[in-house]
Amino acid sequence: MSRPLRLEFAGALYHVTSRGNDKKKIYFQDTDFKLFLKILNDACEQFNWIIHAYCLMTNHYHLLVETPDANLCKGMRQLNGVFTQSMNRKHQRVGHLFQGRYKAILVDKNAFLLELCRYIVLNPVRANLVNFPHEWQWSSWHCTIGSQASPPWLATDFLLKLFSEDRKQAINQYTHFVAKGGKATIWNKLQHQVFLGDDAFIEKYQPLQSARIGDLKEIPLKQRRSTPLTLQQYQAQFDVSRDEAIMMAYKSGGYTLKEIGTHFGLHYSRVSRIVAKGKT
Repeated sequence: MSRPLRLEFAGALYHVTSRGNDKKKIYFQDTDFKLFLKILNDACEQFNWIIHAYCLMTNHYHLLVETPDANLCKGMRQLNGVFTQSMNRKHQRVGHLFQGRYKAILVDKNAFLLELCRYIVLNPVRANLVNFPHEWQWSSWHCTIGSQASPPWLATDFLLKLFSEDRKQAINQYTHFVAKGGKATIWNKLQHQVFLGDDAFIEKYQPLQSARIGDLKEIPLKQRRSTPLTLQQYQAQFDVSRDEAIMMAYKSGGYTLKEIGTHFGLHYSRVSRIVAKGKT
């Protein structure tokens, strides 16, 4: 598998795939799919990710991820790492769950977001697992058409507004758009194995790939988070409430559960429970 794209900048959009080791299953039962979505939820909250579409297949998954904070690599390490650890514990297994590194393609949002959203939810149909997208339970299709509640990290409203301001009309147009995409292909437009965009898009971002830097000045200020405080500063600022300090440190997006736990002398699972309690 190709090495993951190292080009990161605020506001980047990626098509991310990760496959099972030796093409084997990464989900063994329905509760495994649910577990992955829970861990994805946590990653989106911590790393401020926006998901435009997803599909969990039996031996791989697809995500269309937007990163307002230029942190794809860090978030993916947590997503795949925590899921692997959780699955190993749950099924009493050892070793790698995923085959090497994830693959990420930088996407021109203006030109390919709709096409990729369609491609992703049509994956089970293309794989001949089902005849229609609604027959596959583990994709963003159901949230987009309103048959399931949409989690806060899934940008269903953004997608639907590309069709119409009226929700019912937008859902109808989206449904017809997906139905017409059975044989549509976009990968013939992939360039250098990591860019999905036109020549102008490539010209803009390819130099950044070599430099391993991004230009935050191009991203609106509202998409940027403030620089996190140190853990010591959070602790001092909320000295009367350890749990409040933990929740603020986690919400900053600058620290993992394990890092916070190490600082406060707690197991990361305890930190996770404190964070979860703060959401209620």
